Amino acid sequence: MNTILIIIIAINCLFSFKGFNDLSFFRKYEFHVGSIRAGEQLRMFTSAFLHVDIAHLAFNMLTLYLFAPYVIYSLGDIPFLFTYIGSLVFGNLLTMAFHKNDYNYRAVGASGAVMGIVYAAILLQPNLEIYFMPGYIFGIIYLFYSIYGMKAKSDNIGHTAHFGGAIGGYVITISQMPQLLTNDTKIVIFLAIPIVILFIMAKMGKI
Repeated sequence: MNTILIIIIAINCLFSFKGFNDLSFFRKYEFHVGSIRAGEQLRMFTSAFLHVDIAHLAFNMLTLYLFAPYVIYSLGDIPFLFTYIGSLVFGNLLTMAFHKNDYNYRAVGASGAVMGIVYAAILLQPNLEIYFMPGYIFGIIYLFYSIYGMKAKSDNIGHTAHFGGAIGGYVITISQMPQLLTNDTKIVIFLAIPIVILFIMAKMGKI
């Protein structure tokens, strides 16, 4: 396994297990809008290494383990790390933008960063099979599902972070491999559709 990938997974595991056994540690570093707006911006980063339970951690790390190699192979180690961290930031920035007035909003998990890696892998390998369908089809369906989840607000899933992470993976991957714009123009446009729709809906106050 790639060294950088091992380090990322190890940090997630160590940080999460500490949080499982230490509630004060968990509360200190989780994403909490009220605390962030009070000046604790570090939570925007640290919250992405905490998880609710082992199942939450395992799902995120397994997904990362499965999709990271496609990004590492195509872009290299450092660009992969940049994509992961950038997607993490995009995910939490979008979450903050949509929940800035909900001072009690809390969230944890690497889902935004992981979704950024998934979306990057789909851009780089659009025919990668995910759940028996081409990756680009899965990608657009998942983001439309995320829009639905953001609008419905009927579960505890961080749909906004997922969507923001996907935006991060999309933007950062294209910035690092701009030839995708000419070599895979249709895929690039297709994967941008739900992103454009989200911002149109937000502008119109529909979400």
